[in-house]
Amino acid sequence: MNIMHPTLRRLDLNLLPVFDAIYRHRSVRLAADELIMSTSAMSHALSRLRLALNDPLFFREGHRMCPSVYATQLAPSVASALTYLNQSLKPQATFEPATSTERFQIAITDFTALCVFPALMHKLQQEAPGVRFELRYLPHSPALTELLAGEVDLALGFSTPDEIPHPEREEITWLQDDYVVISNPHRTQLTLDDYLAARHVVVTPWNEKHSVLDQQLARMGHTRQIAIKTPSMLSAPFIVAESDLLMAIPRLAAEKLLSAMNIQIFALPFTIPAFEVKIYSHTRSGKSVATDWLKSVLRQLAKDRD
Repeated sequence: MNIMHPTLRRLDLNLLPVFDAIYRHRSVRLAADELIMSTSAMSHALSRLRLALNDPLFFREGHRMCPSVYATQLAPSVASALTYLNQSLKPQATFEPATSTERFQIAITDFTALCVFPALMHKLQQEAPGVRFELRYLPHSPALTELLAGEVDLALGFSTPDEIPHPEREEITWLQDDYVVISNPHRTQLTLDDYLAARHVVVTPWNEKHSVLDQQLARMGHTRQIAIKTPSMLSAPFIVAESDLLMAIPRLAAEKLLSAMNIQIFALPFTIPAFEVKIYSHTRSGKSVATDWLKSVLRQLAKDRD
């Protein structure tokens, strides 16, 4: 049977700082002072180290402890290993938003970025002005693979009826909204018959075959005429404003667009469950302190919306 690290298994690793301190100070007493040990305990540790490594390691010459050839060869590796372990194993530093330049990688769609980032950046420009974001479009939701792999810190996605919970994925419900329909300004009413007779622009950020609206219409025994499918929500309202096409989008987006282009808003002429934007994270995030802070900010902003 193979045994991992056979040398380390027979060596008390607490003896390595003893070796390093004696080598640097050339003194058992000074090494003991540094490690807050008694001189007798330090001498005992040196004896154990000599036995484990089968080498005298240090010779007393007057008031100095002079290293053996083997100790001189060993010292750089021990010092390097201790430095590396000390840096790697130290607890995560307290996250200081006001001075941090942390970079977060966030998976988004056009709409989820529109929902979250105006409010988030307004808040952070005072509280955490140096924090940075890298926004990434992903071909699917809720970016579980990327979260588990540590490729993104958070994902802003839509909840779907067939979404499967995962024990290592956490979520925050950022927004619940109803669907509305936007059209050019010339339309005066929108009944279900009008809706079914019209043609539509449909946004499918992950190239979905059937949207939630189409699934609901199918349950009602209807289909709609889709003229354009696009993964981007940014261009679609401009198409609607210049044509007779209709587009169903969450009310928040429609109201933001109303002041920017010549459109009007109608109630969706059939019932459908509320639209939800969720913020997904992974329980084992590699930047847990910083990510936990960001999630707390987002939770507070979500409460402020209520």
